[in-house]
Amino acid sequence: MTTLRFFAWTFVVVGGLGLGQSFGLAMDPPTARAFQLRQTPIVEACKKARGAVVNIHSERKGGPVDALGQPTQINGMGTGVIVDPRGYIITNHHVIEDVTTLRIRMADGTTTPAKVVARDPETDLALLKIEVAKPLQTIALGTTKDLMVGETVIAMGNAYGYEHTVTVGVVSALNRDVALNRELTYKALIQTDASINPGNSGGPLLNALGEMVGVNVAIRAGAQGIGFAIPVETMIRVCSEMIGNKKRGYGLGISFREETSRPKEDGPVQRKVIVDRIEPGSTASKAGLRLGDLLVSVGDCPVESSIDWEKGFLDRLGGEKVALVIRRDGVETKLNAQVETLGKPGLSEQIWARVGIKVQPVGPESVHKVNAQLHGGLIIKDLRPDSPAAMAGWQKSDILVGLHEWEMISHENLLFALNHQEKSGAETLKYFVVRDAQVLKGAIPFGMLIPASNP
Repeated sequence: MTTLRFFAWTFVVVGGLGLGQSFGLAMDPPTARAFQLRQTPIVEACKKARGAVVNIHSERKGGPVDALGQPTQINGMGTGVIVDPRGYIITNHHVIEDVTTLRIRMADGTTTPAKVVARDPETDLALLKIEVAKPLQTIALGTTKDLMVGETVIAMGNAYGYEHTVTVGVVSALNRDVALNRELTYKALIQTDASINPGNSGGPLLNALGEMVGVNVAIRAGAQGIGFAIPVETMIRVCSEMIGNKKRGYGLGISFREETSRPKEDGPVQRKVIVDRIEPGSTASKAGLRLGDLLVSVGDCPVESSIDWEKGFLDRLGGEKVALVIRRDGVETKLNAQVETLGKPGLSEQIWARVGIKVQPVGPESVHKVNAQLHGGLIIKDLRPDSPAAMAGWQKSDILVGLHEWEMISHENLLFALNHQEKSGAETLKYFVVRDAQVLKGAIPFGMLIPASNP
């Protein structure tokens, strides 16, 4: 809870003049106290976040044809949030879908073109990039883990083209599933009565500390008192995956988990990125990384979330040296590692070749109704008819949550489990998939699976 502080004004008479008079202070005591009262936590939160919120202006073809028979341009609008000082911006996928031109208008009024780096229609998120001359202000990331129904929240964005519009409301509900159409269902949304209008899409939903707890999405046009936002944890996970896909082929051969806490009720959220798997023989193993190490920085990029770790490798090439700082048993240690060139097909291609499926990670919100302990899974987006997966009875939209004793939350997990069981001499590959809110168990004989190819 924020406490308003009132300062007593004391005037010392020197040479017949009060100190306040001699220095020409702008406000007398009653005016200063009134200003303090008006400067509420909401005002402070808006000030804190405003510089990291941008307005998105777009053009797309599809309007009525002109006299020459060509389709005219349709102007669009939306909002984005700066998540990296180098110019990376998160927004909704539907804001940039099918656009021909994108321009970003910053809080200071400057305008610059943008390009789409990656997109994820399934979660309605997209990552943009602008060129910058100096580091940009980024948004402070909060968490929904301590978000409370009834808590004050703030929506900020380009509502109906009115830039940096602020509306205030409360959290009406958590974990709302909203079906937009047959193809798209938003999962585990935050519901709020803060007005979220066309143009607000992609902007931040803030708590009273000025931290982003969600990405606003205008999916109920004209609805009164009902707005929704994608949880910040979903944004972090998807953004991390999108950045990771852009650097596919390079890395250190590790996977990690992210832990979130708020040590003080009115303090900032603290995130920890912890190593939870190291590929045998990888450059991470050779550099001295161990399970349980806390990742502090990669190169000159502090690691405060999984996004930061992936960003640290965006502009690096295979064979390049990278400095790491890790914390082990409370002591920070510097390590030097070599960026690894995988030298083999991408992860998705290997899975398609060996198992016959194309998968996409989904968060815990997709499986929490089946088992609250699950951290997510891999949803099957495509299935080869003659594949081992098809012969085992897997179907599109099944969510693979486990192979033997390993949870499946990434492409790396799936390949690790395949390789481990193959090397162990196991005869079958046990699996657990979620279908129609039920967990199905089974096993695929290893004789049906295509062996791993040597790099």
